[in-house]
Amino acid sequence: MKYFSVSKCEDKELAVPSEWRDTFTRIVDELRAGNFRIDQVLSNVKPVSNQNAGRMADNIALFGDDLDKLPEDAWETSIYRWMDGYWEVLIDLFTIREGRSDLVLFARVFEKGDLYEFQLDSVHVP
Repeated sequence: MKYFSVSKCEDKELAVPSEWRDTFTRIVDELRAGNFRIDQVLSNVKPVSNQNAGRMADNIALFGDDLDKLPEDAWETSIYRWMDGYWEVLIDLFTIREGRSDLVLFARVFEKGDLYEFQLDSVHVP
């Protein structure tokens, strides 16, 4: 498996860094379980407001299909980009019936010393 490192490239979208993939997989697992307050489970995720948690839950429910585990294929199309202070990340989500779906997890990743902090912005169809 090819390794993708973290880059602050502002000029183009890049493949999601390998070291973030486990965290995003765990985030999707929590979403699948109906836990939209992921910050209560994963210490490197910023607090999710009740309003944002409710919006994500509603958007997934309105989509009409249950989320599936994040497969290796998700990394072929999921991207990130440096935005002068944080990375914007778009993770393509998969559902039970459709496989790769139109739903996307929108997140930001911040440097916090030697670590990374993840902020969930939205789950919706762009």
